[in-house]
Amino acid sequence: MGTFAQINPIWLYGPYSPLAVSSASQPDWYMGFLEGALRMMPPWEIDFLGHTLSMSVLIPAVVPIGIIFAGLGFWPWFEAWATGDRSSHHVNDRPRGRPVRSATGMAAIVFYGVLWAEGANDVISDNLQIPLYTVTWIARVLIFAGPAVAFYVTRRVCLGLQRRDAEDLTHGFETGVIRQLPSGEFVEERRPVPDEAAAVLAARKEVPALPAAGATDANGVRAPAGSGVTGWLRARANAAFTETVASAPNGHAADKAAETAEAQANGHGKDSPALASDAPAQPANPDRRAAEP
Repeated sequence: MGTFAQINPIWLYGPYSPLAVSSASQPDWYMGFLEGALRMMPPWEIDFLGHTLSMSVLIPAVVPIGIIFAGLGFWPWFEAWATGDRSSHHVNDRPRGRPVRSATGMAAIVFYGVLWAEGANDVISDNLQIPLYTVTWIARVLIFAGPAVAFYVTRRVCLGLQRRDAEDLTHGFETGVIRQLPSGEFVEERRPVPDEAAAVLAARKEVPALPAAGATDANGVRAPAGSGVTGWLRARANAAFTETVASAPNGHAADKAAETAEAQANGHGKDSPALASDAPAQPANPDRRAAEP
């Protein structure tokens, strides 16, 4: 291109001056998040042994890229440790089937997006007519609040989608057809979920619940992995991963499970103690009955 086009005609620009900078000069897109971290960082400096350590440059250069890439490498190990699932996986999970994983990914995207957008804070300020320092302070707040809000909202959305899948499997799809019963009641007609769609909705491997921190087995022996601070942290992480909505394979399973749970709660279940009316009658005073001829 240099043969046919004029590139960088410095003789037209004159000598270099640091003040002659064109407006809205932006970094390359892949460096935007580091530029944004540099722009939002407060002017912190540390004087140590007569040397000045500029934290306003060191932290933006190390912390954001460390969180992003260290998190990518740390997450597979952390999820396997928290869930106890170390088996091979060859089929992708649906995002709604893993609420914590999806929420963490969305929080990371928001974290990166805030840094990337702050890299163009001068362009945002100019086009939206907002003071530059206002944009910077908004980014300083969003870098902490944004990922937290994104995590909470995404997790609740995933759980809500799981509940809708369970409702579709139990009662069928909504058809939008409203019918009036002889009693005058209006009900919506539902159709059973096709087998192919039901296989997709029910194809979710449940995360096994690990024993609680400090729990013991039938012999009173405490699991080594469940003791101490590490065991408590693992139990808390596993409780977050196991918070999910169980999907019923058909319309009768959920109703049967609800009936069984209600019966056991009332003392009428199969594994519950026998009722007093079902137990053989006992004399009011066994000693007196034994004494009678």
